[in-house]
Amino acid sequence: MKNHTTVTEFLIIGFQILPELRVMLFSVFLFIYLIALLGNILLVFLVCMDHRLHKPMFFLLLNLSAIDICYMSVTLPKLLSTLVTQNKSISIVGCVLQMYCFMGCLSTEFCLLTAMSYDRFIAICNPLRYSVIVNNCVCIRLVFASWLIGFLDTMHHAVFAFLSSFCDSNEINHFFCDLTALMKLSCSRTNVIEMVTYVEGVFLGIGPFLLTFSSYVCIISTILRINSAEGRRKAFSTCSSHLTVVMLFYGTTLCMYMRPASVYYMQENKLLAAVYITVIPVLNPLIYGARNKDLKRAIEKCLIEKNAFFNE
Repeated sequence: MKNHTTVTEFLIIGFQILPELRVMLFSVFLFIYLIALLGNILLVFLVCMDHRLHKPMFFLLLNLSAIDICYMSVTLPKLLSTLVTQNKSISIVGCVLQMYCFMGCLSTEFCLLTAMSYDRFIAICNPLRYSVIVNNCVCIRLVFASWLIGFLDTMHHAVFAFLSSFCDSNEINHFFCDLTALMKLSCSRTNVIEMVTYVEGVFLGIGPFLLTFSSYVCIISTILRINSAEGRRKAFSTCSSHLTVVMLFYGTTLCMYMRPASVYYMQENKLLAAVYITVIPVLNPLIYGARNKDLKRAIEKCLIEKNAFFNE
């Protein structure tokens, strides 16, 4: 039996580096955070302001950017504060709320990427009925369901954290309050929550992945049946951005959470989490902006209007 203590706060260890490297790490994370924030806010602004982007695909993309902004803002400011002030403490309530918001965004993104794959499936495989099947009402319902499922699904993780008792150590070996790191500190039995996490992984991880994979099997088979090479290129360009984001997202998140507790390596988990939290939000606007003609035109229009305003 382990000794139990009354834990009133946690200490987030973060990245164990030499003191002289903290400034460099702070600068890197701050730069990435600001670039990702700027890119996603710009994308949201363009979709809202340009009437040509008031389409289901861009409404889904707007919500994807909103999710990126949310989970970055939940995790990175605390990391930046820790690097500057060396104050690693966080209250139990603050820790659980951070974990809940992060995992809620994670689950929502699984659902939203599945909805986006369905949108691309209808657009390519059934283009004549696209405006009827994926209308504004259907799109709003898909987005609402994604947010609702995402945040309801992670509620029990927050309840588990509140009801758990913790042993001698209150040091979280991560740069934010992650579920796997909290399970390491818990004196309570974690078998149930591990089992629930795996079941969730099947329904909200592997399930959506299989739906997305099936959609792209149909999409690719439809593209291959197009006679002209130019037609195949245009059809593939409409879904290549989403496919790239899906591979990045599933590759990192499934590796983070779909492993037994016995094989968790926290340093490896920190690296995967850092890639997910920092790299993917930076790449999303770049991938979609570079490959989508409508977004390119909206950016060019915005730049032209800006230059005209300053030249007056």
